[in-house]
Amino acid sequence: MAQPLMPHATASWLVDNSSLTFEQIAEFCGLHILEVQAIADDTAATKLTGRDPIRAGELTQEEIEKGQADPSYRLHMHKEPDPTRRTRGPRYTPVSKRQDKPDGIAWIIRNHPEISDGQIGKLIGTTRTTIAAIRDRSHWNIANIQPKDPVTLGLCSQRELDAIVAKAAKQAGIEAKEDTTFEGDREALIVELRREREVAAREAEAAHAAELAEQAEPAEPVSAAQSDIDSLFKS
Repeated sequence: MAQPLMPHATASWLVDNSSLTFEQIAEFCGLHILEVQAIADDTAATKLTGRDPIRAGELTQEEIEKGQADPSYRLHMHKEPDPTRRTRGPRYTPVSKRQDKPDGIAWIIRNHPEISDGQIGKLIGTTRTTIAAIRDRSHWNIANIQPKDPVTLGLCSQRELDAIVAKAAKQAGIEAKEDTTFEGDREALIVELRREREVAAREAEAAHAAELAEQAEPAEPVSAAQSDIDSLFKS
């Protein structure tokens, strides 16, 4: 079922400007009824500015009135919001990771010279000018650039990098090298995890056995001298 472009803001407007039930609003907006309840009680984490679905063309006044007259009526979208499409352009990278781009570019240039500047730009989300500056070492911060795998930097996924490498190798007529950078580390990690699991299992078994032995241990017998003392105090 289609939903409003801004579900929470639309729900806020419907709560304030109609007598629709929370169930009707929640179903139309694709929200949980408790979310609508929180909006109505002003307990939502953020105070929302209502968005008029009538002005947006998503609902009509007649449709709202039908819902107000019949609590079991399900509201129908009048006009679905236009889907948002990302315009063509460089790949978006979070601000926190943009400073890592030169390191990722330098790594690709060093390890995969067959990849073109255009492919690097699409993969990392950068410009040809920046790539060229790193290639000819005229970049303003070249002294601090350290080649690092763009996957580990979070600039792209391993699948995306592998696809670019394979495509570039095919275009260059060379055989793509299989990336085994982390193969040894992966095997070592598996072995270490198995060892830790086995140690934890043995420790758990030993603790359980000790607990059972403690529960089954007979009470310490009372000595004859202690028995005489107890009898003396009781007499």
